[in-house]
Amino acid sequence: MPGTTAKAPQVSISEQHWPLGQLAADRIADTPLLRLTRIAANLPVEILGKAEWFNPGGSVKYRAAANIVAQARAAGKLTSGKILLDSTSGNTGIAYAMIGAAERFPVTLCMPENVSIERKRILHAYGANIIYTDPSEGSDGSIRLARELAAKHPDLYFYADQYSNNANWQAHYHGTANEIWQQTEGRITHFVSMLGTSGTFVGTTRRLKELNPRIRCISLQPDSSFHGIEGAKHMASAIIPRIYDPSLADTDLAISTEEAYAMAKRLAREEGLLVGVSAAAAVAGCLHTAHTLRKGQRAVIVTILCDSGDKYLSERFWNE
Repeated sequence: MPGTTAKAPQVSISEQHWPLGQLAADRIADTPLLRLTRIAANLPVEILGKAEWFNPGGSVKYRAAANIVAQARAAGKLTSGKILLDSTSGNTGIAYAMIGAAERFPVTLCMPENVSIERKRILHAYGANIIYTDPSEGSDGSIRLARELAAKHPDLYFYADQYSNNANWQAHYHGTANEIWQQTEGRITHFVSMLGTSGTFVGTTRRLKELNPRIRCISLQPDSSFHGIEGAKHMASAIIPRIYDPSLADTDLAISTEEAYAMAKRLAREEGLLVGVSAAAAVAGCLHTAHTLRKGQRAVIVTILCDSGDKYLSERFWNE
């Protein structure tokens, strides 16, 4: 089997600096890989979804947030008295807020006003300070505001900047990719992932390509600038994350909001899996990928189920 499995390095932080905190990096789960049997029925493929809601904070974004915080503390950037500042569509913010509450540092988040009510309530429960931005500007409006605040008050904030911070994709390079490799025993043939900050796709792809260059890596994004896939970016019309490397994708696919909504309902009613909209879009991308295979070609397609559907239950599509 090509490649070798690398053990994710552990960041060591001196307890004397953060005596009340529990190290965020130590709480990341080795999340399960679930087989989607009914969705893939009659196809000569295995479709496997990594259930990232098993992470603390309930999403894949805990991995990046924990690594960003750990590296910032180790480098002396997130010191006592500083406020962690970032823009978010919800999940990374929830992870920051959870870690901040546990480890006694304040968190300020810039977030579009139209994110789901469940995300807003979770963030308030953790005590985060939320600054809402114009929904029509999407995540880009939140990014611009966070940049303005960081530039005006450099001594007040540690600007985590998940869209530019290499600790984001490195969390997946050292963690997510190696877990997938081990869980599939190296059998993975295709990796499919939505693009938001792009950290999950970039980090996982870089490592998987080292382990086996023949693995096909497929990035997904919404098919238009106006969409309902929270956390996802339509790169052609958005502020491009600095960590994004489009050359890594063997294929880039567009997914419609309607397709993502329909798949969310299918997964709940056919597989018994209540997942978020971006996770549903990722599974739709897996089916697109399966239908492009040569006749008789077998494949093991792995995707990231970013979070569960409990943060989206107020969305109208469930009743449509």
